[in-house]
Amino acid sequence: MNNWQAIIFDLDDTLYPEREYVLSGFAAVAEWAEEQFGLTRDESFATLRRLYEDGVRGRTFNLWLQAQGLEEARWVPELVRVYREHTPHIALFPGIILLLNQLHSVCRLGLLTDGYLAVQRRKVASLNIAECFQAIVYSDEFGREAWKPSPIPFLAVTDRLGVAPEATVYVADNPAKDFIGARELGMHTLWARYSQGDYTLLQPPTAQYAADSEVDTIDQLRTLLIPH
Repeated sequence: MNNWQAIIFDLDDTLYPEREYVLSGFAAVAEWAEEQFGLTRDESFATLRRLYEDGVRGRTFNLWLQAQGLEEARWVPELVRVYREHTPHIALFPGIILLLNQLHSVCRLGLLTDGYLAVQRRKVASLNIAECFQAIVYSDEFGREAWKPSPIPFLAVTDRLGVAPEATVYVADNPAKDFIGARELGMHTLWARYSQGDYTLLQPPTAQYAADSEVDTIDQLRTLLIPH
């Protein structure tokens, strides 16, 4: 292990499976739709889940509304609101809480996550992990233009931790945005390339977007981060 003064983690698909959040949101939408339209909750959830598992992203609600004969322009914003405002039922990857507890004796810990501020805060609250970190930065605190790959949130989290960027490592899952901003600041980057992640098979657009190293499992992550 390098002499990192701080380890900074991404949230979605790094500390917990984002698929759980998506399905939790679909369950909330299906419940709302049953109350609003009289549609069967289980059938709505099954359809939304099937669309997601078929690889649909960004138009899931549109396609579901079309299948129900409901007006997209009227109802998509409402479904998105229900999805984003629901209280998520999610859980950390097995072994993550043990890893975080072990790392407390090694260095300072930070959390840096993209996404809408209220949504990401609800995820952190549901996972009950706020106390695991000396600093938590939501990139949306600084506006949409500060979402990754902007260096702004990376500088914010290292500043709050009181460490220099080059003395930190950022652990994340998405090579399209997670690593280039961190690397530009001199941070070491580590790709948590778990098999169940949405971006496991995604290739970095250029070499600059690639992580310095990668792991496939939580056990590999622990081996890399915990000194022996």
